[in-house]
Amino acid sequence: MFQKWFSKKKESTTIAIAAPLTGRVMPLEEVPDPVFAQKMAGDGIAILPTDGLLVSPVSGKVAHVFPTHHAIGLVNAEGLELLIHIGIDTVKLNGEGFQPFVQVGDQVSVGDKLIHFDLEKIKAAGYSLITPVLITNHEMLASITFTAGAEVQAGSGIVMEALLK
Repeated sequence: MFQKWFSKKKESTTIAIAAPLTGRVMPLEEVPDPVFAQKMAGDGIAILPTDGLLVSPVSGKVAHVFPTHHAIGLVNAEGLELLIHIGIDTVKLNGEGFQPFVQVGDQVSVGDKLIHFDLEKIKAAGYSLITPVLITNHEMLASITFTAGAEVQAGSGIVMEALLK
């Protein structure tokens, strides 16, 4: 009985990360940008969206909304940090075609609307729609699992599972 109370063994926590977009999941290595493909900004997946609505993949807090609204940072209750970057080089659109629904400090739940983006405007400007979904503080992970190639719906299904150390 006392052994259980004083055990130093910590139970591992697995965090399920839902699909933030509707589209096809792909390996991060296939992203046409070396910063993302070589995992310099974090580890995770990418999604090629078929719909222009980004929703929260976790419950937590909005930590950062980029001024151009092309990317957002979230933190869940366990401290896991996510960065979702809509498209590649879309910062150059200076916010055109992006409409945020949240601001820094807002609490969000899985499936809550974060940002609407205009797929056609991004494509017409010549930018890739491939959207990296990254865990930026990967040092707190024991492992991360995901399934590439899956077609997913925003706000449902699990695209990644992160096992914390």
